[in-house]
Amino acid sequence: MSWLEDTAFLATVLTLAYPFGSYLTRICERRRTLLDPVLRPVESALYRLFGVNADQEMSAAIYAGCFVLFGAGCALLLFLALMLQRSLPGGPADAYLTTSMTADLAANTAVSFATTTTWQAYGAEHTLRYLSQLGLVAQNFLAAAGGLAVGFAFIRGFARQSSPTIGNFWVDLVRALLWVLLPLGLMGSLLLISQGVPLNMSPYTLAHTLEGRTQVIAQGPVAALEFIKNLGTNGGGFFNANGAHPFANPSPLTNFIGMLAICVLPAGLMITLGQLTQRVRASWLLLSVMAVLFIGGLAVCDRAERAPPPQLADLHLVGGNMEGKEVRFGIGESALTTIVTANTSTGSFNAMQDSYRPLGVLPPLVFLLLGGVVFGGLGTGVYSIVMMALLAAFLGALMIGRSPEYLGKKVTIGETRWIALYVLATPLVVLLLTAVAVLTPAGRAAVGSNPGARSFTEILFTYASCMANNGLSLGGLEADTPFYNVTTVLAMLAGRYGLAIVAIVAAGRFAAQRRVVTSSGTLPVDTPTFGLLLLGTILLAGALSFLAALAMGPIAELFPP
Repeated sequence: MSWLEDTAFLATVLTLAYPFGSYLTRICERRRTLLDPVLRPVESALYRLFGVNADQEMSAAIYAGCFVLFGAGCALLLFLALMLQRSLPGGPADAYLTTSMTADLAANTAVSFATTTTWQAYGAEHTLRYLSQLGLVAQNFLAAAGGLAVGFAFIRGFARQSSPTIGNFWVDLVRALLWVLLPLGLMGSLLLISQGVPLNMSPYTLAHTLEGRTQVIAQGPVAALEFIKNLGTNGGGFFNANGAHPFANPSPLTNFIGMLAICVLPAGLMITLGQLTQRVRASWLLLSVMAVLFIGGLAVCDRAERAPPPQLADLHLVGGNMEGKEVRFGIGESALTTIVTANTSTGSFNAMQDSYRPLGVLPPLVFLLLGGVVFGGLGTGVYSIVMMALLAAFLGALMIGRSPEYLGKKVTIGETRWIALYVLATPLVVLLLTAVAVLTPAGRAAVGSNPGARSFTEILFTYASCMANNGLSLGGLEADTPFYNVTTVLAMLAGRYGLAIVAIVAAGRFAAQRRVVTSSGTLPVDTPTFGLLLLGTILLAGALSFLAALAMGPIAELFPP
């Protein structure tokens, strides 16, 4: 039955990609939609309020600067709110806030939500007031809108020719909020409420169990956060247990809805890319490569978790590895959720990945290291896969003696430098920070009860997740320390702004070019042959960068001494 659900999920995502992609095309190009009569006056009022000239477009450098400035402002405001949260009115009572919000933890949390990483080194219901949680809700909308705006700008780089501009960041931000995230977020939250997800400001409930003990049941505006965290590919959660908590994710239906919310918009942006560049076949090829990688990773993870744990072989138990998994989801839906969230910048989870078998940990870790080339984050996913496609086009053209081109734009020496910088940034940051953590007492002190290869995997997973702006963790690492609060921030900033700046600059260079006329000397980028070349490029680049690190982590666990 789980494979039936897997097939239904992937088929639904690919089916919905076209209508959602067409809608995003209209938003990107400021074309008319059914929501215009209601939203156009609001849009105009916001431009007047903030002094935005909607008709004035920006160069790539100014666009990137606005994106960074917006993220810095959001992070600063959220940091102040977290530091002052004890002075905020409303629940829950101070007695339930057992974790202190230190300055380094507040800074880490603010940056993580501003970068859509939502890395949570704290127990949310034991640390945050309701108004702080609502601040995180607002940031989920804002950070997602910023990412979608960058995705629009990157696509315009290929759609335009001889253009010194790639759009207006503030216009793209407002349109992403009003036309995409707010309406879909509202509908999704109402749907979760109908399925039993709470939305209130009530005090925590003190319940008396049958054993005569007491149990504290946390409540709050849960539905407000739970849908937008997935729709905006943010991750995180209202509760420390995230999607494993019955209030956040009560049933397989809500789990399925959440996974669709994660993938449909990033998949739709591939269609937007094809429509605006008039290369729809090339965009479907990108989606096909994503689907192949997705299926391969899911098959490995699912098979690994279904195998009976060898430690329990003498007990003659039947079934796979249910440790760390919710009974209402089982192995199949847990593995599917893990692969879905690891492929995007959405660190939601409904199972504890640290309980996975080594071969079950390997696929999500590889997807994190590959940087979101399968669906990816909202807006950021489109340049993750296209950058690899540019590299594949460059390598393929060199092998057959043709001029490297992609989607009608030449890949010259100047663009190649930016592509190389993009591809090398993730291994440089992740491997360097992992090495520092392994070699320093502060990094090793956070290792829990899993010494050896698993502890190395936990550290590598941490920095790969933060660099991918994902937020997943294996859970065996004590992440709330000054060392990890600071070093994970470095990875988050590099993954969000470092990679985005490179992508935006590359988009500006492509926008300034004239479109190349397709001829017999052009390398086709919409054929199965190019799909195989792209798939091989992704896997080869990943292996060359990370195979040695993987050999010391999950691969070493497969062959214990």
